Amino acid sequence: MEKHVYNTGLIGNCAFLAHINKNTNIEWMCWPRFDSPFVFGGLLDQNKGGEFSILPKTEYTTHQFYLENTNVLRTEVTSQNGKYRITDFAPRFFKNGRYFKPLILIRKIEVLEGTPQIRVKCDPVCDFGRTKQAKLQGSDSIEFTGCGEKITLTSNIPLAYLLDEQYFALNETKYLLLNYGAELDGSLVSTCEEYLRETTEYWRLWIKHSSIATFYQQYVIRSALVLKIHQYEDTGAIIAASTSSLPEFPGSERNWDYRYCWLRDTYYVLTSLNHIGHFEEMERYFSYVTDISFTEGGSFRYQPLYGITGQKDLTETIMEHLDGYMGNKPVRIGNQASEHIQNDIYGQVLISLLPLYTDHRFVFSERKDSDKWISSILDKIERTIDEKDAGIWEFRNIAHIHCYSNLFQWAGCNAAEKIALTIGNDGLVERAQSLKARAAAHIESCYDPERRVYTHAVGSPHLDASTLQLIMMNYIDPASQKAKDHLIALEKELKTEGGLFYRYIHSDDFGKPKTTFLICAFWYVEALACVGRMDDAIREFEKLMKYCNHLLLFSEDVDEESGSQWGNFPQAYSHVGLMNAAYRIAMKLDRPIFL
Repeated sequence: MEKHVYNTGLIGNCAFLAHINKNTNIEWMCWPRFDSPFVFGGLLDQNKGGEFSILPKTEYTTHQFYLENTNVLRTEVTSQNGKYRITDFAPRFFKNGRYFKPLILIRKIEVLEGTPQIRVKCDPVCDFGRTKQAKLQGSDSIEFTGCGEKITLTSNIPLAYLLDEQYFALNETKYLLLNYGAELDGSLVSTCEEYLRETTEYWRLWIKHSSIATFYQQYVIRSALVLKIHQYEDTGAIIAASTSSLPEFPGSERNWDYRYCWLRDTYYVLTSLNHIGHFEEMERYFSYVTDISFTEGGSFRYQPLYGITGQKDLTETIMEHLDGYMGNKPVRIGNQASEHIQNDIYGQVLISLLPLYTDHRFVFSERKDSDKWISSILDKIERTIDEKDAGIWEFRNIAHIHCYSNLFQWAGCNAAEKIALTIGNDGLVERAQSLKARAAAHIESCYDPERRVYTHAVGSPHLDASTLQLIMMNYIDPASQKAKDHLIALEKELKTEGGLFYRYIHSDDFGKPKTTFLICAFWYVEALACVGRMDDAIREFEKLMKYCNHLLLFSEDVDEESGSQWGNFPQAYSHVGLMNAAYRIAMKLDRPIFL
């Protein structure tokens, strides 16, 4: 079976994200927000998705890489007539007392050898590829119209060559600046060079200010840079991925829109940011989650996921007119999982907000409403603690009392107890303790004493990788034989020879899963480290490193047999899993390890 790998790199500036293929094309870019319709969407339809490519006249090969310790991407193209390099980036740096992150994409084209003949095609679309934008020539730019806000392409390439998509000899450095909304202010060349210099400096300084251990440091650095640009800075939301409808495996119909923020992943994301010492990003994400907590305070439930501005209506629509990635339909925009019942999320919110009361960098004494919102979330746990739900994997037509859901209710009550002690509310302490005991009773109902393992739900024989969290959350003492037995039972059923890990292997709404879920493999590594199996943890971690693409970017799913990348890409939570697993190993070893 041929190995499928995503041949794209990702750039972004915390306002927008863009995917650049090794063939130079911008294959995916949504403007003006992460969750907006795409301007370039060739990833989901080569004909209707538009194009922004810079290609030579003859056959070619390419080499793609990041400028070290940055989110600046370079693609070198070698053809018969010569060689050139494209530098792609989204400007981001500190300016006038704030972070400057304009809706601007810059492409710098430099001659490296010979005189290559190249052609630039820039054809943005709107309304998810239903409409091509019209081109109007200005004095020094091309204006694309027909989709609301105008998009402008400014370049020192003759505009006639761009409008006619004509080949020309590349004999000097050229620039392409694609701008949403406002006009370019200043000289094109000096602006592009200033933005490139400042953006490069910004990313390298950001990495220098990151606390990253030396264990597989190169991979952790890239993962941290990926996670950073998945945060929509205006609100603090962190999305699961920038893409939509990339299939979990071919023909699966498991094609989901991941451009939203899942509350169930809040704890893992905040933990990874804390590990690398990035307080500012943590604080922004805290604010996003806190805003949702207060907004939903009086409602019966939280949704499993929200939009980047906290919007609740994420109605799922199928784009019948789009072919889908490699012909895989359906293409979905929006996500019906927002309507699901997932009862772990209340505990996720509580443990995520715990640092507001235990980390002295935050001033919790200024919060006058702590009792009210903690009580409100405990209300939600109390109402749902005995209820069946869709679980972490969002089963669409199956409901159980899930071990994982009760685990996070238990952990959330544990956090609420600590917060209540800090603010001195004895009533909340007693209430949290009582609910914690009820959650633990449900968890214990999932224990199978004969197999010495916790199953995925009450009354179910099936095993699930999410129960690895029983060890990592210290529900089971990691030093105990019970933890070791539980881990052995899970790895025996769900682990592959190549180090990958299935979420579960029983049938769900769509049949049996055919690919592994990468974050589960990183959870497995963490669990190995927790129980003291350090040699195994290191070996299994190293196995997983081969499942990245040419830029150290990881997907959501991996095929066991071929090692193919599938699912939305790059998956921010896969990178979060890598960061947390590497940190867990590094801290357990308490010594530097080099590749």
